[in-house]
Amino acid sequence: MTRYVRKHSGGKVIRGAARKKRKKKEKEALQSQRVAVARKSPAAVVGARPSPEEVLKIILARLEDQKAAETTRIDLKGKTTIADYMVVTCGRSHRHVGAIAENVVEALEKRGVSGVRVEGLPHCDWVLIDASDVIVHVFRPEVREFYNLEKMWARARPAKA
Repeated sequence: MTRYVRKHSGGKVIRGAARKKRKKKEKEALQSQRVAVARKSPAAVVGARPSPEEVLKIILARLEDQKAAETTRIDLKGKTTIADYMVVTCGRSHRHVGAIAENVVEALEKRGVSGVRVEGLPHCDWVLIDASDVIVHVFRPEVREFYNLEKMWARARPAKA
């Protein structure tokens, strides 16, 4: 009967049963590492997602830290079901808009807000950050003036007849 010999990356020659034992130990070690990571991650804890008000506070604090200009908060409760709050702000340049958006997303992920979606980051004229309960629009000043989202969303909804 022929036994095959395999070289392990450590330079040792491992034969038959010894190789199986080593693979089994490596697999067990990998599984125990996965369990430890799952216990430590905040996303694994049920109810770890911050409330919409907490998400709004995180966003507003980060916008202030990044020197975002003309930040406007719009309460969307009762106006639409897409979100509870909308934040509209602007940066001085393409780079500033991109930096603001990246820092807001980073802060949200650190606080355990999952599923944050970002649109418009490559061009940085208008970056949309969707944190499900709070929507953030980061504009360059000219683009913000052109679209004028505050006028559209800040109006009171007409009463039903």
